[in-house]
Amino acid sequence: MIQIRIPATTANLGPGFDCMGLALDLWNTFELRLEGPKGDVQVHVIGEGENKLPADSSNLVIQLIKERLGMRYEGLDKGVLLRCHAGVPCASGLGSSSTAVLAATTFTHALELYLSGISDIEPEMLDRHQILRDAMLVEGHGDNVGPAMEGGLLLIMPNNGDIIYKKVPFSKFRVVVCVPEFDYFTSQARARLPKTVSYADAIFNLGRAMFVLQALQEGDDALLRSACEDRLHEPYRLPDIPGAIEAKGAALRAGAVAVALSGAGPGVIAFARESHADIGRAMQAAFREAGLTARWWAPDATNDGATIRRLP
Repeated sequence: MIQIRIPATTANLGPGFDCMGLALDLWNTFELRLEGPKGDVQVHVIGEGENKLPADSSNLVIQLIKERLGMRYEGLDKGVLLRCHAGVPCASGLGSSSTAVLAATTFTHALELYLSGISDIEPEMLDRHQILRDAMLVEGHGDNVGPAMEGGLLLIMPNNGDIIYKKVPFSKFRVVVCVPEFDYFTSQARARLPKTVSYADAIFNLGRAMFVLQALQEGDDALLRSACEDRLHEPYRLPDIPGAIEAKGAALRAGAVAVALSGAGPGVIAFARESHADIGRAMQAAFREAGLTARWWAPDATNDGATIRRLP
């Protein structure tokens, strides 16, 4: 039926809380086919999360499809087969759950066409803007699903029931992401945030978010180092993650230009021009000192977003 290939993302980029994100060259590929007996659900996960993610109808993608279709789901005349080839680590701050949300939303739109009587569904029949809007409604914010769909460096915000987003040109670079084995889910990270913030902290972030954007556009490393600071979420989340504060410092000492939490964490992302392996190992060692095993990746930022194709 339909396949969608979706990149990892890193959200916030320091001070751009909930409104800025960047696509990275790590990918999850989801395939949906209708086959087997009516009501049957098969889920196969290969790669990251292979032994962690549910391989039955409790899988997030299947759950979201069923929620969106409601009673219409019972109208499917065949079973559902979901395959996921995962390169994005789970619960890492790299948008793994957002790829699942985006895949589920895309598949839901395709199944709605199928239930309306269209059996041969082509990618151009699917409204990408509507898919992104619906995915953002599920997520509650668009800084992961936005760049996952559109690729590149993306600004996104809700607007009277719709969304506004802008893909911004950026200077190509590679990042280092180090992810500790530590359960720190988005719901926990959200619960750590204060209900109100001061004008001083809001102003601090507004100015820096604009300059982070400028620095990434122009490849201005000195400006990025100065601007990549945050007062809205990192001060509340970093202390929850053993070794995260030390990993940030280790990355800078190893040659990183700027360092931030990747999304809500627990992953830490370092922007760098060189010494990527040294930076990755330095962050890994900092987490190890705190008692956590960690892995690191050094993906390029990518201008490519989700690609949808019809399966043979």
